[in-house]
Amino acid sequence: MDDLLNALKAAAEPTRLRLLVLCAHAELSVTELTHILGQSQPRVSRHLKLLCDAGLLRRFREGIWAFYRLAERTPTAELARTLVESVPTDDPVTSLDLERLEVIRRGRQEAAARYFRENANRWHEIRSLYVPEAEVEARLLRLVPETGVEDLLDIGTGTGRMLELFGPRVLRAVGIDTSREMLAVARVNLEKAGLRNCQVRLADMYQVPLPTASQDVVLIHQVLHYADDPAEAIAEGARLLKPGGRLIVVDFAMHELEYLRTQHAHQRLGFEDAAVTGWMTAAGLTPGGIEHLPGKPLTVSIWTAERPALPAGEAAGHEFSDSAKTGYLQ
Repeated sequence: MDDLLNALKAAAEPTRLRLLVLCAHAELSVTELTHILGQSQPRVSRHLKLLCDAGLLRRFREGIWAFYRLAERTPTAELARTLVESVPTDDPVTSLDLERLEVIRRGRQEAAARYFRENANRWHEIRSLYVPEAEVEARLLRLVPETGVEDLLDIGTGTGRMLELFGPRVLRAVGIDTSREMLAVARVNLEKAGLRNCQVRLADMYQVPLPTASQDVVLIHQVLHYADDPAEAIAEGARLLKPGGRLIVVDFAMHELEYLRTQHAHQRLGFEDAAVTGWMTAAGLTPGGIEHLPGKPLTVSIWTAERPALPAGEAAGHEFSDSAKTGYLQ
């Protein structure tokens, strides 16, 4: 009862209700919200803190920036969504706020397009060496059920393409990356696709700030060849899987294109099946099927593994507890 009353009190103020509506439409920084509302940053920050304390919004740190979005996993998250949906769509203040939000979105899109143009040649060069992405994606779609998946994590999300691909068939999806520029591109792509159930975060593949045994599917797509320690990256992915959850690794088979190491920062020139399945086994997973998609000259490999299901009656996450990593990227 107290949580509900506190949430209602927090929302019962014009600026804070406007903030709820805006953060339901997009993930926004304090600076962006300040521009939209036309209020001072300290004042907006105070309102945001009250909404976060009430469990109506969530705050995420990304370097020196902080982003806000409507809460998803709090006791008052459903209230937040109900309040937003109750605001009339023809309300003049709300309409003006959303018009200003569109200006912010266009600015993001222009910045993302500029970054993509500046780096497109590098990406296209590598993509020309292997089978079309559409063929790889078609194989991946077979590995994730169309229904029943609640939580999916994409490690090294880049432009967010895997979230675009799987977002429509999962309840929640998170993509992590160490590049703020790539995350900006991913946010724009997800907004264009209307995937509000997907979010991206700045995080390291070796220390993902998500609880142990919290994910149904973990993807490591074209990232492992950048890893200093691929075994540790796979172990971290395994830690995050629920019992019965699936790890999917997509990367290159062994090759001899040395210039990918010297010119494109690849740490590994592909992987042998035995190495990848060995790392999966060492992480407590049961390796599954392997697919090879030959290209010219690179072959794309898809390796899968599953976290063994717990015996009947045993609590999920019990044998994988990890008190050091319990914070959700909400």
